[in-house]
Amino acid sequence: MKKIIVTLFLISTFFTYAQTFTLESKEIGGQSTKKQEFNGFGCTGENVSPQLSWKNAPKGTKSFAITMYDPDAPTGSGFWHWIVFDIPNSVNELVSNTGNLSLNLTPKGAIQSKTSYGVQGYGGPCPPEKHGIHTYIITIHALKTDKLGLDQNTNAEIVGYYLWQNTIEKASIVMYYQR
Repeated sequence: MKKIIVTLFLISTFFTYAQTFTLESKEIGGQSTKKQEFNGFGCTGENVSPQLSWKNAPKGTKSFAITMYDPDAPTGSGFWHWIVFDIPNSVNELVSNTGNLSLNLTPKGAIQSKTSYGVQGYGGPCPPEKHGIHTYIITIHALKTDKLGLDQNTNAEIVGYYLWQNTIEKASIVMYYQR
């Protein structure tokens, strides 16, 4: 009898765990590569935003937002590398290189606003040389609103404030990079 109860508990725990809000990528794991690295500021990468997909959005989700943040940047306030918001709740993936605005891969209605580089779209990792390993946190936010009411010129800190007010749940992928 104990074996059956333990087995049922483990199966129940697995299915509960498997249903959590989850962010995944077919292209990135624990380390960023030259493919994602910025091309500028002394970096020579391809500046390709990673493919991202998510599942099990919480009840009440009306839209999504994606952020990519480096808390290790020597700025005193970190560095925002990518901000996409007003992603419709019917979308569950951003394809590779969505962050390149000239390719028009952004889902209809979604907005990519200014990063800490001062431009819209994706700006990949580019830590200062010999500054050590930097952490890059890519987060999907499930939001309780269809639109944040912001535009493509809104800075990262203001978008972050609106995300803080409207996030139901979030999930992240963490990757590291150094030069």
